[in-house]
Amino acid sequence: MPRPATSGRRLRTLVLAGITVTALATTGLPAGAAVLDGTAPHTRTQSAQDTSLNSAFAKAAERFGVPRDLLAAVGYGETHLDGHQGKPSQANGYGVMHLVSNPGHRTLHEAAELTGLSTAELRRDSEANILGAAAVLRSYADKAGLSAAERGDLDAWYPAVARYSGSKGATAALYADTVYDFLAKGLLARTGGEEVTVVGRSVHPDKGGLSAEDVTAQSPDYPPALWVPASTSNYAAGRSAAIDTVVIHVTQGSYAGTVSWFQNPEAQVSAHYVVRSSDGEITQMVRDGDTAWHARDANSHALGIEHEGFVDDPSWFTDAMYRSSAALTKHLCDTHGIPKDRAHILGHVEVPGNDHTDPGPHWNWDYYMQLVGGTGVGDELSFPSYTTQQDGASGAQVKAVQKLLKAQDFDAGEVDGKFGPTTVSAVKAFQKSRGLTADGVVGAKTWTALLSAGTKPTLKNGSSGEDVKRLQRALTAALGSTVKVDGSFGATTETAVRSFQKARGLSVDGIAGAATWTALQSGS
Repeated sequence: MPRPATSGRRLRTLVLAGITVTALATTGLPAGAAVLDGTAPHTRTQSAQDTSLNSAFAKAAERFGVPRDLLAAVGYGETHLDGHQGKPSQANGYGVMHLVSNPGHRTLHEAAELTGLSTAELRRDSEANILGAAAVLRSYADKAGLSAAERGDLDAWYPAVARYSGSKGATAALYADTVYDFLAKGLLARTGGEEVTVVGRSVHPDKGGLSAEDVTAQSPDYPPALWVPASTSNYAAGRSAAIDTVVIHVTQGSYAGTVSWFQNPEAQVSAHYVVRSSDGEITQMVRDGDTAWHARDANSHALGIEHEGFVDDPSWFTDAMYRSSAALTKHLCDTHGIPKDRAHILGHVEVPGNDHTDPGPHWNWDYYMQLVGGTGVGDELSFPSYTTQQDGASGAQVKAVQKLLKAQDFDAGEVDGKFGPTTVSAVKAFQKSRGLTADGVVGAKTWTALLSAGTKPTLKNGSSGEDVKRLQRALTAALGSTVKVDGSFGATTETAVRSFQKARGLSVDGIAGAATWTALQSGS
């Protein structure tokens, strides 16, 4: 199914794909090679010193006797060769090679000891980071007893690569298999103004008794997925509320690394499912009927799906990932009776009480909801929380702002989900008309005024219809807590009205009359 024509990124991807095919033909890489392009809209910064990755890989390979292509494939599998300016991953890993510092995995500290470099250098400088990873891999090869001749054989490095993952058994094999898949298919990564290439070749790794095939159990809740249970220290058995939400996450790390992290009892975090970028493979780690720890206050009633990658790098969001994840979400919605709309299928950033930004601006919600077979953004106005929108923002809530402004005859331009100068001007004009600070930023007060704008009918317990929905949305924005938007004025809505009235010094009767509507529409 084609993606919507409104996605400019889709057009760029198609153009780049054509360029890539030519590049693969001239470099000898096979058609299945992994390809990463670091051009607009995302530009990678390797380090403060603008390190050449090709040079860094070559130097590290020569110094520690680790095959250069193996280093590149490990780095690609970990980060797509993006150092993320020294910022940590979910597992507290750093740099192009994801040197890790957590209680169960300490490659960062091993690298510091082996190279004499500081952990600060290893975290922030790509050349140092690659050198440190090479030192760690060589130390693992030495401990495995690899001779000088064996170190020249890529296939002999499989156990060292598996150990580098920080995992054990079948999970470590999943990691190593991914690296050797890149070696077999080849890869071409455009990053930091240069191309890093690995030419595909025949590989027959010596797995030394390790095998991802040991992960033979199918998911008990979703048969197409693998079943690898998270540590029991990272989730709670059972549920305290009915399942009504699916939360979309991005791992800020690799697939195998995330699976390993959720198995680590020190993590204190988990999700129900993890989806791989390259082929859409899914691993379930927490049963649907148990409470994974992924979205704070929403944990009790939400299912969490982690997607391999980083929020600032669109290259991880492959078509295979979108399709596989959407099929899973459709299954979960059908199984648990969850409406297939954007009021119930949320990004982590949209869940009340959370401070995360995933899945980020590069996640294609329109395409994803199309694949899920849902109703996209539902009524385009209802969300479990209303986050601050301002110049440069984009997405479903910006569309809601634009639609609401147009309904009140303020020209916000095209309803395209992009918060630009025209939308800023319209917001300022609306704010001025309501006596609000005209700063062009849609915060709680402006949201409340926009969502409640219109007539002022008297509504009370037993009322129903679109005006009740309008009231419920406005109360959600005003109170900062979710009021279910179902158009039915019941006990929950009455309690919310009473809370609003009490907070605003109004007569507390639970009835939305003229005074309550006036307070809402003024954004007070």
